[in-house]
Amino acid sequence: MNAKDVNIVDRLEGLGFKLEKIPFLENGYWVTEAEFSIGATFEYLLGYYSIQEAAAQIPATLFTDLKYSVVLDACAAPGGKTIQLADLMDNTGVIVALDVKRRRLNALANQLERCRVKNTLVYHLDAAQASKLGLKFDRILLDVPCSGNFATDEQWFEKRTITDVGKNVRLQREILAEAAKILKDDGEIVYSTCSLEPEENEFNINWAVENLKLETVPIKCYGEESPTKIFGEKLDSLIKNCRRIWPSEETQGFFICKLRKAGG
Repeated sequence: MNAKDVNIVDRLEGLGFKLEKIPFLENGYWVTEAEFSIGATFEYLLGYYSIQEAAAQIPATLFTDLKYSVVLDACAAPGGKTIQLADLMDNTGVIVALDVKRRRLNALANQLERCRVKNTLVYHLDAAQASKLGLKFDRILLDVPCSGNFATDEQWFEKRTITDVGKNVRLQREILAEAAKILKDDGEIVYSTCSLEPEENEFNINWAVENLKLETVPIKCYGEESPTKIFGEKLDSLIKNCRRIWPSEETQGFFICKLRKAGG
């Protein structure tokens, strides 16, 4: 049976789960009450649904014309967004899913098998070296490694310093630069982090606009317009096309931006 033929909401409610529709997602629900883990059902094991933080479900939905595309999921493990991309593509085209940490590839492969994803190739490769694949991509998802945020992690200040943020910025820019090289002329990049640090978000995108011949694209999604003046520094006016999602009871903090080649 195709998972899309299953009324998963009715089935889960029949098992005692109480669900609430997430207003800013087409197919997302919060579990508001449960007698046991939402990941311990036959329906989950059969791949009828996945478990993912609400804001993290937004980036994959921002691409246009995903079906039959060649897509790069540059930092893919553990696979939540990869599965979402495959679903949006109806298992057409091809997804190339990368991760730099080999041990995380097992989780990614398990997710793909559970959800019967057929259009994905998995590589143990640093996203900053993605050009080694010798491919050009229609769509590139950059859910890049980041610093997380202190609003939802009580131990954030014990684990992070401003030096760590700087290291992440350098890595993120390496990945952005590599993505710009392998993006087709009419392609799209969606960049996202779960960080609240402007250095990893607005400043990175401003750098990409100035140095990589990329431009931001207006997006319609949950969140607030990014500021164009931060720490007294004036950024490109089109940084306002990016979106900041502030942490709340509904979602973690998140940053999202869509890019294309300048003049594309």
